[in-house]
Amino acid sequence: MPVLSIIACGMLEDELAYVLSQDRDLQQLILVENRECQSLLRKLKAGTCLPRTAPLDRVPMLLNNGHGTELRKALNPLHQLHFFKKLHDKMKIKGARQVTAVVNVLRLGLHVDLELLKSEVYENIRKMAPFSDGILLFYGTCGNALGKLEEDFAGFGCPLYFLKDKSGETVEDCISLALGGNEAYAEAMLACRGVGTIYLTPLWALNWKKMEEEAGGSPDLNKRYLQNSHYGWTAKINTGLPCGPDFHKNVRDFARSFGMEILEREGSPEVAKRSYEYARKAVIEKAVSQILPQNP
Repeated sequence: MPVLSIIACGMLEDELAYVLSQDRDLQQLILVENRECQSLLRKLKAGTCLPRTAPLDRVPMLLNNGHGTELRKALNPLHQLHFFKKLHDKMKIKGARQVTAVVNVLRLGLHVDLELLKSEVYENIRKMAPFSDGILLFYGTCGNALGKLEEDFAGFGCPLYFLKDKSGETVEDCISLALGGNEAYAEAMLACRGVGTIYLTPLWALNWKKMEEEAGGSPDLNKRYLQNSHYGWTAKINTGLPCGPDFHKNVRDFARSFGMEILEREGSPEVAKRSYEYARKAVIEKAVSQILPQNP
């Protein structure tokens, strides 16, 4: 049974909840137990998805690595029988198509320090690789903090997969993801005709005050910076996912706080959906390929 691990930014939990809830064939879902997973856990349960939770160091135990080894040894003599071997291979291939997802949501405050963000993501890749058949990074390049991930992990034993738009480019950040990719992001900025614009997804609208506090005066969220006359618009991104009534209120509050007008922008979860499906398919194909060469 292949394991697809996901290392995710908390700002992308809506997209993550969506793709996981849509995967009706997912055999098992495990959330790494931490404070950051609680909101995602609630959303998954609301979508009738019932994950298990465990600290990262206990995940391998839940995956039952090595389970059934003695039974397989006992059945080895039967492999000489053609019909039994054929049946056994069919069962193995069926098992190779039953994916387990292990999700590790990292804290939002990492964005305050891009070097820290990079360090934490790299460390968690190395921790999760031993029990994973592939790792999907639910992050953009994030101010280029993660821009060299593919290069830095080239030849790494565990394949890495990324949130890529239809042009094959890793998305720049959560806004690019929500809008449909880097090209759509660039087009949205051009449409603003040089007026400074802050883009808000439901989770950004919910968490901007928290991020401001954690930033401790970061220029990204500093009130004096946002109250600069250069910024005139707040772009509210309708992601196409459930957001609740608080989204509209949160955007209005943000716009009022900084004297901005509100623009509406249509988004889509397609980049997240397509990237997840690609990674899922890849770990299945890898698992199946390890079985098929054994066949005569």
